[in-house]
Amino acid sequence: MSDNSSFMVFSGTKSKYLTEKICESLGKPMGNLVITHFADGEFSVSYEESIRGRDVFLVQSTFPNSDNLMELLLMIDAAKRASARHIIAVIPYFGWARQDRKDKPRVSIGAKLVADLLSVAGIDRLITMDLHADQEQGFFDVPVDHLYASSIMLPYIKSLNLDNLCIATPDVGGSKRANTYAKYLHCPLVLCNKSRVKANEVATMQVIGDVKGKNVVLVDDMVDTAGSITKAAQIMKDNGALSVRAVASHCVMSDPATQRIEDSVLEEMVFTDSIPYTKQCSKVKQITVADIFAETIRRVENNESISSQYIV
Repeated sequence: MSDNSSFMVFSGTKSKYLTEKICESLGKPMGNLVITHFADGEFSVSYEESIRGRDVFLVQSTFPNSDNLMELLLMIDAAKRASARHIIAVIPYFGWARQDRKDKPRVSIGAKLVADLLSVAGIDRLITMDLHADQEQGFFDVPVDHLYASSIMLPYIKSLNLDNLCIATPDVGGSKRANTYAKYLHCPLVLCNKSRVKANEVATMQVIGDVKGKNVVLVDDMVDTAGSITKAAQIMKDNGALSVRAVASHCVMSDPATQRIEDSVLEEMVFTDSIPYTKQCSKVKQITVADIFAETIRRVENNESISSQYIV
């Protein structure tokens, strides 16, 4: 078993709030890293303590803007040049994951490009959570530990003690995830079939299944502009649902998402804290994933299995 002092945890600028909680859970101080910004918008990364021969865990979600990804790439490069033994990227929210295929001619596959950038920069392993599509793990040539928010969302849903519970998904693409929730909670599954005219804009939506008299929980991997999730919630209510809640892994929440959630029929909107949420919304709640990531870091460092981290 490795010595607990043999690894170090560092954070990018926008993920310090989560890294502090991860380090607290690990019982370790956060590593000393300085990011210097220049007048033209460039920045440089400097480790202010020796990391030679150490395993370094670099925590940074790559949500917008692109500076977060660039910061992480510079952190990886600096660690490699400082002779770190292993470099593990901890990316609670993996940005560009929606660009995982060519869905029309002459477009990039952004998720594969970002995977290549991280690999070329020098990572030895990736720890992430709820990729937009599970098969994106195959974009990497290094080991990927893919965690699931279900390990904290399922206990939360159970704690609500809802009668006539029903799990639903705002689009057919999320049916596998929602089906896993429904099986674990021994309740029915309802799907929404939606069509889009363009990105972030839902044209039509139909419910597949019966929600009359049910307490519905919508399950998704991320909420961006909240158009799909609020429209799905309204359709559930229109079809006779007693109440509608929603849980999602990643709190992207681009404008006008906050206002849409506030004005919607949703009782609450529950996220993990993979992305910070700084706006005010009475219906938004965040549950921390710090302990899950801390335990995974501990097990990776000690060469232990992480399979018991998964509920389903």
